[in-house]
Amino acid sequence: MKNKIILAIIFTVTVNSAVKGQTNTSVVNGGKVWASLWQQRAAEYKALCFQAYNLAKLRLDAALKLKKGKPLAVITDIDETLLDNSPYDAQRAAANLDYDIKTWKQWTAKGICDTVPGAPSFFKYAASKGVTVFYITNRDEDERPGTTKNLKLYNLPDVDDAHLLLKQGSSSKEVRRQLVLKKYNVVLLCGDNLPDFDARYDNHPAEADRTSTTIGLKAQFGDRYIVIPNPSYGDFEGALFHFNYKLSTAQKDSVINSVIKVDK
Repeated sequence: MKNKIILAIIFTVTVNSAVKGQTNTSVVNGGKVWASLWQQRAAEYKALCFQAYNLAKLRLDAALKLKKGKPLAVITDIDETLLDNSPYDAQRAAANLDYDIKTWKQWTAKGICDTVPGAPSFFKYAASKGVTVFYITNRDEDERPGTTKNLKLYNLPDVDDAHLLLKQGSSSKEVRRQLVLKKYNVVLLCGDNLPDFDARYDNHPAEADRTSTTIGLKAQFGDRYIVIPNPSYGDFEGALFHFNYKLSTAQKDSVINSVIKVDK
């Protein structure tokens, strides 16, 4: 009990809230505030992103030397891989509020996200070498105008309906990846969430299964799979809560308190 009390104190962050009179966030939202702060302010975050995209360039250059057969392509996710949504994440968390599809779509409709460090230069470089860029995202179809606007804001390549593949029913990206693979040799996949890379991460696998799959695919990471850091959200969070999106904030806090390792 003592450890849980100490843990709650450690994780609770006092912030200026968008909700009048609200001063303290929950454990889960306090963590999201801190994660957004790290994403926005830490030079280490930028260094990791540059590291990932520098490695992507090295891998692409190697693939270009071996080019044969089908034309080359790279596939990228958008959110937290190419576009930075931390202002939205921080606003919700600081107000002690969960993700909400209505406010999320209000945010994406603005088309004002900044970019992830290193991302625009890499994808422009790929295009300059004749490599086609495909954007496979789980944004909904009604987010296409705002998404297109945002990508064009930074003059990113191949921003059109043929290359911007949004969610069409299933959140699995495998069908869309296979569509690209029919005509292209996909040399790289970039993402922040493991389902961005492989269908074995689909269908909500448990934490242990995600870990074992990752160990089995370890040779792909840094080779064909380029992972961008995202501590704010993703299937790691879903797996922690057994993909029960109806849990209250207090219930999420309880799960975190029960599983995190603390010094005794």
